[in-house]
Amino acid sequence: MRRWVVILPAAAAVTAGLMGVSAHLSFEAGSDAEAPAIAQDAAPPLAPSTSGLPATVQDQPAAAEELPAVAADAPAPAADGPESDVIADPAGTALADIEATESPAEDEASLRHMVVEVGRGDTLLGVLVNAAVPRDEAIQAIDALRRVFNPRLLQAGQEIAVMFDRAGGQDRFMGLTITPNVQRSVTVQRSPDDSYEAKAVDRPLETKLVAASARISSSLFEAGVSAGVPIAVLSEVIKLFSYDVDFQRDIQRDDEFRVLYQRQFTDQGDAAGEGDILVAELTMSGKPTTFYRYKTRDGVIDYFNSQGESIRKALLRTPVDGARLTSGFGLRRHPILGYSKLHAGIDFGAPPGTPIYAAGAGTVDEAGAKGAYGNYVRIRHNKEISTAYAHMSRFAPGVKRGGRVRQGDVIGYVGSTGRSTGPHLHYEVLRNERQVNPMSIDLPTGQMLEGKELAAFRTMIAELERQYAEIRSSEPQIAETVGLKGVAAKDQPSAAQKACTDAPC
Repeated sequence: MRRWVVILPAAAAVTAGLMGVSAHLSFEAGSDAEAPAIAQDAAPPLAPSTSGLPATVQDQPAAAEELPAVAADAPAPAADGPESDVIADPAGTALADIEATESPAEDEASLRHMVVEVGRGDTLLGVLVNAAVPRDEAIQAIDALRRVFNPRLLQAGQEIAVMFDRAGGQDRFMGLTITPNVQRSVTVQRSPDDSYEAKAVDRPLETKLVAASARISSSLFEAGVSAGVPIAVLSEVIKLFSYDVDFQRDIQRDDEFRVLYQRQFTDQGDAAGEGDILVAELTMSGKPTTFYRYKTRDGVIDYFNSQGESIRKALLRTPVDGARLTSGFGLRRHPILGYSKLHAGIDFGAPPGTPIYAAGAGTVDEAGAKGAYGNYVRIRHNKEISTAYAHMSRFAPGVKRGGRVRQGDVIGYVGSTGRSTGPHLHYEVLRNERQVNPMSIDLPTGQMLEGKELAAFRTMIAELERQYAEIRSSEPQIAETVGLKGVAAKDQPSAAQKACTDAPC
């Protein structure tokens, strides 16, 4: 039967008891238990080297207690971390707006759907109760929901469809539907025995290759964003080039970059996540440097330059993203002490809290407060080379003396502890216990492809470059404007992707 949707006027909604849901709910001490609250700014992480899709939340305990509200600027908890009541609300709204939709008169006995928009500070239980769902039934529905979706991941502005059965002249709560992202829909339905069952439905995803390029006017990051490249992809591109590029000094106006990467889309064309970067190229002062993703015959996946050399080096040139070089290595007038003193490292200025990465794999020799260095970490990479990181605001979880770290692991966060005039990272490279200039030390390269492996790699390069050129040429309407060359996409699978699936590449 065809259904007509009519939005009730405000007066009718008030009469039905549907308006006036407050975004900030308070309860007397010792009141009935409340369901877990919705997290602030909760969003699953995107890793460019994976599909970039939100991970399925594991089953949660069935407890129905609500914790006290948390400040609105508190960090978003992980899916398995402490619960928070606060909902992120970029627009600053403070109320949960409710719309009711009904079918025509001839369908009075059918389900009635009410669409509820979650407000800042709401809990899921509070939203349901204010939508006229009996409290005990709302708790049961939330307990069922946890089996397929973590309600703490809801955000302000999220819409929830609440269903009622109007048979018998009374609204009987029948369930709810949430669409947490473009790929997934989650439904809780009432069973004949009055229990609640939850299920999640994932839309099938189609993987496409996306090609993008841009001319840099100020920074690689800004150029990429302007060209429509997802931030997760840009962050990974920056990491790839951080082995060779000093982003503060090497990047010049009118340099260019291009990238070929995977992206997942729903059957309706909505972007659902990012996959792997297949090609990344940065042209500086007219000289291109290109990296390709390749899976070796022994199953190792890495990025290599066009000569088959792994981009992995002993140490990263820049162990912090988006930082500016504020002080070099050598003799200088100390900004606090007021006299000339050897500056035995280099300083990177960055906002407080910016992640600091291990410049190379190794063992943590020191992690703790160290006089003028403030919060300090020292990593031994081999018998000869160590690196040190100072003035951190705090250490990353698990970083302690004797622990192992991998290249690129977060070991701490930018701060201004110790003898410091402002937030920055003081970075040192030590060779045989003596500080050397991090910008001039010779960094040996990693793996080198040879023989049949190199031949297979070059075949893959040719196919990827053909794919890139085909995608770009298939979008002739994209013209270069304001220094940008645009973004284009092409459906997969391609010959290159099939080759990478069926055999090492």
